[in-house]
Amino acid sequence: MTPVDLAPTETDLALANGRAPDRTPYDPEAEQPEFLFEVLDGFIVRKTVGANEIVLANTLNRHLAPFVVAQGLGRAYVELGYELPGGGPRRKPDVSFLSEGRWPPSRPFPPGDFVPVVPELAVEIVSPHELAFVMFSKVEQYFRAGVSAVWLVVPHTKRVYCFTSPTDIRVLSPTDDLTGGPVVPGFRMPLTELFPTDPPAITP
Repeated sequence: MTPVDLAPTETDLALANGRAPDRTPYDPEAEQPEFLFEVLDGFIVRKTVGANEIVLANTLNRHLAPFVVAQGLGRAYVELGYELPGGGPRRKPDVSFLSEGRWPPSRPFPPGDFVPVVPELAVEIVSPHELAFVMFSKVEQYFRAGVSAVWLVVPHTKRVYCFTSPTDIRVLSPTDDLTGGPVVPGFRMPLTELFPTDPPAITP
């Protein structure tokens, strides 16, 4: 891959004064970047994920992945790339669920970073630097592509926003249970597993 400036995050582009930094066109036939990335408007966009967001994504997937396998529903993945139809962006949700009906587990994925299929569930862990309009744009994109449910996990407020459409939202607090609804039937996870209660302060 020809050395170029690293592609900015979507937040960097939104905050850029004047012109946006140089960007790298995405070529699926070329050598792919070694960093985590998505594709927006045909350009590589570096996806930055903090340590706390990685922990949350893996914690959620540790509960979701074995459940969907045991129930014969499909597979759950961390940062699997999806090529959204209709010329849409290529996204890598932090966690996703892909049913056996949409992609049988026995069917190998094609080469490359993105799978030509749409997951039923996309989960995004919201980083502190991410702008609200960027995250809501992702929600809209997922539903336009055929995703059935989107969960936005906001670590700062310990809330999970469960979308079943761009306008149908259920907000969960740390004392609630996260359930799969009709998309992942039977799945239930107490949010105390995702947001443990802080230990009491030690009084000197």
